[in-house]
Amino acid sequence: MSDENIHKYENRLVNEKSPYLLQHAHNPVDWYPWSEEAFAKAKEENKPIFLSIGYSTCHWCHVMERESFEDEEVGKKLNEGFVSIKVDREERPDVDSIYMTFCQATTGSGGWPLTIIMTPDKKPFFAGTYFPKKNSFGRPGLLHILDAISEEWRDNKDKLINSSERLMEDINNYIVGDKSEELEEEVIERAYENLNEIYDPVYGGFYTQPKFPTPHKLMFLLRFYKVYNNKRALEMVENTLHQMYKGGIFDHIGFGFSRYSTDKKWFLPHFEKMLYDNALLTLVYAETYQVTKDSFYKEIGEKILNYILRDMTSPKGGFYSAEDADSEGEEGKFYLWDLEEIYEVLGEEQGKIFSSTYGISKQGNFEGKNIPNLIGKDLKKIDENSKKELDSYRDKLFKYREKRIHPFKDDKILTSWNSLAIVAFAYAGRAFNNDEYTKAGEKALKFVLDNLLREDGRLLARYREGEGAHLAYLDDYAFLIWALIELYESTFNVQYLDKAIYFNKEMVRLFWDETSAGFFLYGKDGEQLIYKPKESYDSAIPSGNSVAVYNMLRLSRITGDIELGEMASNTFNNFGGNIKNNLESHGFLLTAFMYSIKENTQIVIAGDPQDNITREMLKELNDRFLPFTNILLNSDGNNLNKLVPFVEHEGKINEKTTAYLCENFSCNKPVDNIMDFVELLDR
Repeated sequence: MSDENIHKYENRLVNEKSPYLLQHAHNPVDWYPWSEEAFAKAKEENKPIFLSIGYSTCHWCHVMERESFEDEEVGKKLNEGFVSIKVDREERPDVDSIYMTFCQATTGSGGWPLTIIMTPDKKPFFAGTYFPKKNSFGRPGLLHILDAISEEWRDNKDKLINSSERLMEDINNYIVGDKSEELEEEVIERAYENLNEIYDPVYGGFYTQPKFPTPHKLMFLLRFYKVYNNKRALEMVENTLHQMYKGGIFDHIGFGFSRYSTDKKWFLPHFEKMLYDNALLTLVYAETYQVTKDSFYKEIGEKILNYILRDMTSPKGGFYSAEDADSEGEEGKFYLWDLEEIYEVLGEEQGKIFSSTYGISKQGNFEGKNIPNLIGKDLKKIDENSKKELDSYRDKLFKYREKRIHPFKDDKILTSWNSLAIVAFAYAGRAFNNDEYTKAGEKALKFVLDNLLREDGRLLARYREGEGAHLAYLDDYAFLIWALIELYESTFNVQYLDKAIYFNKEMVRLFWDETSAGFFLYGKDGEQLIYKPKESYDSAIPSGNSVAVYNMLRLSRITGDIELGEMASNTFNNFGGNIKNNLESHGFLLTAFMYSIKENTQIVIAGDPQDNITREMLKELNDRFLPFTNILLNSDGNNLNKLVPFVEHEGKINEKTTAYLCENFSCNKPVDNIMDFVELLDR
């Protein structure tokens, strides 16, 4: 965005907090935020609404802004014929969900920037994604589209309105239509077979290109391996995690994963880094470390967490949202290297070693520049001494790179994504035996509860520059409850379990569909839009419904609340048709379903948390992958019995730390020493 434009134009977005909206605050387009003021103006002036939805680190959003929204000719047409609204999809996932569904239903695809044209009553009649300013590469130009729709609105407005009414009726019928169907265990096997069919046996991941990490699919496969002893499922996870790390999608200089790869080898990333991807990938690397005991997975998990702590953490402990793909107006510029630069920083001898390892050459591997990568390298052949040397070279290159102009950082703090990061830090804290990670998760939770909770207890979705805003959505509640459960199992602070139960009750009160089952995306007290989405499909992150069901099952097993288990069961059946028709897109919901039908274990350790036997037992549990096990610590004075009444009868025996293990509705004999405890777990 040029300095000239900054001074020449200013629109209503200048008063917003969203970094994405602020990026457009000095366009010649007279943008409004999503507001009643905008809709009232459209009705009063009898104009259609031009709705543009995106996010601050979206490369093609930047391209469309430079080509069109900074252009005075485009601005003039939009200002004369339309009321223009900008929406940050990360602040308003409810608005985004509705209009993205319309776009996918009418065009067969979707993405961002999302371009919608609709009536002043918010009913859409045109949808698309990126459009160039003028017709090119087989795509209609925005100027052409605006002219055509202005003419149609002037001459055939009733036809457009009727068309929007019919389309919305069709979509409403499709969305709210009854797709309930009972689920049976065979759906889990079918889901595995489906993933096996679309799996790339050479480079890992699913499909050919582009490739997204989709960690929740890998989580499903790990549990499938655990339950059915299917070694192929584990191979799929391990190969994918290795190949992703080797590729350019992993930042080998500063760590962290980019959002996706444009090719099948994970070589060429779309360079933006999202908090949610890195959080969920940490979780998968930590789980795979527990399964395999291979230190490689721990090492990569730690690299991701260290990236988040270094670059994505606010001074008060909340986590920022994303880092842009672009810097200085070019995608990936911050991350690319010349061979000469490598030699300049490391010297020729060390430079040759680093370059030959990371695929860096004089001619370059991407548009004359280089993306460091390890594709084709056998990591097992790099010994410990070589790794230490390479790491010292990497550190020098990192310090050199830090002097470059950094990509834009979206510093808003989202409840939902922060909660996923808290899950990752809490889980890694115990899997990697590192209390610092757990403490980082606790600090982030404190930030959320201090800054994103209204005085009346209502959760909010976004914090930036001292302001909490937007009523929290289903994802915010579901992911926060998940984070609280994980923090409880990492610290055994009963307050976390208490808060998980409280927020779960609030989630049911605000979002539960009392007519059938499942949860709506926005609450009863939220802005009522043209319909209420109720989503079961996973996208880049698990759906709010799938995580909500997973939480309810865990809380039901922990507390003995049968009603929560029944609600979960009803939700599975409510989405049964959706699940069976698209197994691949319901990985996390099927993970929860697996949890609901397979044998569950409840372990209660009664003892002082500082006692050596207690600590040994907990370490033994943390070293194992136990996805269907709930662990409780019943210590003197922690009042766990107020939340979990049955632990009243599961205390220390003869003043010694005692472990109780119950599974499949029957309990084993209590044990009070580590040898018997390990034997019990192994059995």
